[in-house]
Amino acid sequence: MANDLTESALHYHRYPKPGKLEISPTKPLANQRDLALAYSPGVAAACNAIVDDPAQVSEMTARGNLVAVVTNGTAVLGLGPIGPLAAKPVMEGKAVLFKKFAHIDVFDIEVNETDSDLFVDTIARLEPTFGAINLEDIKAPECFEIERKLQARVNIPVFHDDQHGTAIIVGAATLNGLRLLEKEISRVRLVALGAGAAGIACLELLVDLGLPRENITICDRKGVVYKGRDTSTDPTKVRFAQETRMRTIAEAMSGADIFLGLSGPGVITKEMVATMAKRPLILALANPVPEILPEEVRKVRQDAIMATGRSDYPNQVNNVLCFPYIFRGALDVGATCVNGAMKIAAVHAIADLATVEASDVVASAYGDHALTFGPHYIIPKPFDPRLIVEVSSAVAKAAMESGVATRPLPDFVAYREKLQQYVVRSGLLMKPIFEAAKLAPKRIVYAEGEEERVLRAVQDIVTEGLARPILIGRPNVITRRIQKLGLRIRQGEHFDVVNLLTNPEFTEYWELYHQLMERQGVSPDYARKIVRTRSTVMGALMIRHGEADAMICGVTGRYHRHLNHIINVLGRHPHARVVAAMNVLLIKQGALFICDTHVNPDPTTEEITEMTLLASEAVRRFGIVPKVALLSHSNFGSSKTASALKMAEARVIIKRRAPDLEVEGEMHADTALSERIRSAIFPNSELSGAANLLIMPNMDSANIAYNLLKILGDAVVIGPLLLGAAAPAHVLTTSTTVRRIVNMSALAVVDAQTQTAELEATDMNRRVG
Repeated sequence: MANDLTESALHYHRYPKPGKLEISPTKPLANQRDLALAYSPGVAAACNAIVDDPAQVSEMTARGNLVAVVTNGTAVLGLGPIGPLAAKPVMEGKAVLFKKFAHIDVFDIEVNETDSDLFVDTIARLEPTFGAINLEDIKAPECFEIERKLQARVNIPVFHDDQHGTAIIVGAATLNGLRLLEKEISRVRLVALGAGAAGIACLELLVDLGLPRENITICDRKGVVYKGRDTSTDPTKVRFAQETRMRTIAEAMSGADIFLGLSGPGVITKEMVATMAKRPLILALANPVPEILPEEVRKVRQDAIMATGRSDYPNQVNNVLCFPYIFRGALDVGATCVNGAMKIAAVHAIADLATVEASDVVASAYGDHALTFGPHYIIPKPFDPRLIVEVSSAVAKAAMESGVATRPLPDFVAYREKLQQYVVRSGLLMKPIFEAAKLAPKRIVYAEGEEERVLRAVQDIVTEGLARPILIGRPNVITRRIQKLGLRIRQGEHFDVVNLLTNPEFTEYWELYHQLMERQGVSPDYARKIVRTRSTVMGALMIRHGEADAMICGVTGRYHRHLNHIINVLGRHPHARVVAAMNVLLIKQGALFICDTHVNPDPTTEEITEMTLLASEAVRRFGIVPKVALLSHSNFGSSKTASALKMAEARVIIKRRAPDLEVEGEMHADTALSERIRSAIFPNSELSGAANLLIMPNMDSANIAYNLLKILGDAVVIGPLLLGAAAPAHVLTTSTTVRRIVNMSALAVVDAQTQTAELEATDMNRRVG
């Protein structure tokens, strides 16, 4: 290991506190009653519930989400038999991967025991503590016996990741490699070098996937494993011994379709690779140096697809693609084991995920690397957030169908939605918005139609069935970027394009713009220039002209420039006297709405009133009852400055115009969010619980509070929502993510639906009148 990496790793493990784990309570412990509920006497109720029904342990304790990562340190991560104490950093590392990728809690357990039976006895006695057991870094062949005996003793899953995790990823890589090479798994010949725990597990799973056992040739340090070889051959290898005259790895490689290496560095030569069959698949998985490097393979076989165990080459076979999600699915259905059906389900889920377009999260994590299914992308990347949904749900379903689930899921669609919330934290809040949007999709025009984030969002919007996108941009650029990103959307079929340079409606649009702006100093020539060069203007004109129902803009450029174009073309809603921006922050405590973060620098009392009423209505569209706090440096009259007085006066006007709205102020932010503080200061407050809509006295305070909460609260953002415009048009910011574009598109559709309903009602009233 390079010196700089060694020093960095040592510093990482030492500071700011030793190790990589800590235990944190999940329930409040703020007062005597909390302590009475957490421990004596309240805890007795939970204990008695488990005595009456042992299945309640998963409802009353963390056991259903707790995994033991167990080792005896006999084969640690390429370091060998370094012992359980030195293995602890590796086990802690495994624990944080469980937490990061699947939200599973882990106790790492390092056992000072090399006797297999005694080791099994030790772990089996811990069964009441855990929902599953992950065996780690235990040498072969003892690992096979330990896993088999331990699974027979306990009624929870036992999974040796070194064996089965590797096997599952190898299975997925093999299926997709053969798919690209146009070969059938039942007709290929495989040569394996390295027949330890991982190697044997890989071969057994490939047999389950359809590879004939007689088509497999195993090699070890003594050469080919063949029938009749000396009796010292490991019995796990004997199952793959063939009647053959081949004795060396070089002989075995000749004509082989697949090479699977789990052995050591540099043991395969390019001359051996040159003798393989046409279009070979090479899985050289020794770490950190593979059996042969990709650049060596390329010198002799341009037609090969290759995978390694390294992150600096394409197609990394990495167990983190699998083990967190295997356990997630198994725990969620109370599986008693991880059986063959669950492993095969995981293989197919991982393989299938690589064939669809990469998510924006993956693209961001891996920079400019092409992530389109092909020779250099046959398995997903570890940071693909969709793994938890696809793999965990496939595993859970297989557990139920194969009869090993003790808590079968009553609603599988709901389970996938729950998993999706691990990925998209806005999912629960946005669910009613998405459902409403899908009922009557509308036409949304995207001003920055060439932008890659917009294109990725459009793919999700089309897949979800939320809207009919209209992209403003150059068709050839859009097509080229869709191909680069590996997206499935196609112009005409899934979305439409408006080209500013060749739009046949150009004359009609610039004349409309000139008509709107001629008394603001806009000449015909300037109107032509603006409409030809400002995509936000074009989008707004399309809405006004009836060719789009809503618009999303602001992914690039300045917020207020986009806002001015919208107001110039669309104007304010007939019932709105002000335009404002509201952001939604999803923090640990729930959804928090903040207004006005972007539009009004120093709103008047009347403007505060108007934006509060607009924001309250927007909060209701999320299915949430607004609880409004008018914030100030003053707490219920403690200061008489102009800014404090305007907030106090606004409350009086708001209560007169909306008597049923829960609104209070002026007050401090902590007073707004804590009923305890508020009750002590002002017991007669008309606000109950914590406020969820914060109205700020000016844009500075709103924007500062929003950005602080976003970072310190690790918040997911929805917005900014533009309130008060005459038509649905939202101006986003340059930090906008793909998911935010999708969320705002759904909101824009619901806005457009509401506007359509209002127009229909107005028309009906006019005709009736």
